[in-house]
Amino acid sequence: MTVTDMFRLDDRVAIVTGASSGLGVAFAQGLAEAGADLVLGARRVDRLEETAELVRAAGRRVLTVATDVASVDDCQALVDAAIAELGRVDVLVNNAGVGTAVPATREQPDEFRRVIDVNLNGCYWMAQACGRVMRPGSSIVNISSVLGITTAGLPQAAYSASKAGLNGLTRDLAQQWTERKGIRVNSVAPGFFTSEMTDTYPDGYLELAMQRVPARRKGDPAELAATVVFLASPAAGYITGQTIPVDGGMTIG
Repeated sequence: MTVTDMFRLDDRVAIVTGASSGLGVAFAQGLAEAGADLVLGARRVDRLEETAELVRAAGRRVLTVATDVASVDDCQALVDAAIAELGRVDVLVNNAGVGTAVPATREQPDEFRRVIDVNLNGCYWMAQACGRVMRPGSSIVNISSVLGITTAGLPQAAYSASKAGLNGLTRDLAQQWTERKGIRVNSVAPGFFTSEMTDTYPDGYLELAMQRVPARRKGDPAELAATVVFLASPAAGYITGQTIPVDGGMTIG
């Protein structure tokens, strides 16, 4: 196997949650271009078909499943569908997420719980379901955030707490599963990438935030997708339990 071969995912099956828009679309397309067949989950199942077309254009098989990751039953059903239709699960990209920007004294309990339910609990339910069927050599990639490591000037207590918790979950699952099951578990912590979440930021916020980014620009979703493909592939076979910032240098200061 050559070095370039190690980045390939031929004959593997990858699940991507939150695949109906934004970064989830980039992840699905990147994994398909690397050779993987895809199982796509999201609440907005009508929009999953657009992502599925990108996977088919790359010559790969694809399955779409309506999924709310906050539901344990939905998570199990997504994995069951993958096994029934494609026979295996080799990669999980835990991408589904929601965010809020509510001052801490005004955030309602239901608002806080919803973010934790999707961003943290949902990743755990998906990892559990996949961990039961994954074979040695499989990989889980959790999509965290730089807000799990630092702050960024907006009131995002629930979101930051969920992502910091996800980094801890990543370490613990890697400790439990890498030796015993042969499943690597890592997370990526994106900085500022164009997505539905950044569309909700106040006018001028992103321009101001770029002053903290040595690269002085937002990231290209393809750059983040490449990192996810790397962590999913045999090229990252000696990496586990890590949270890797992909942030243009934002967290080095």
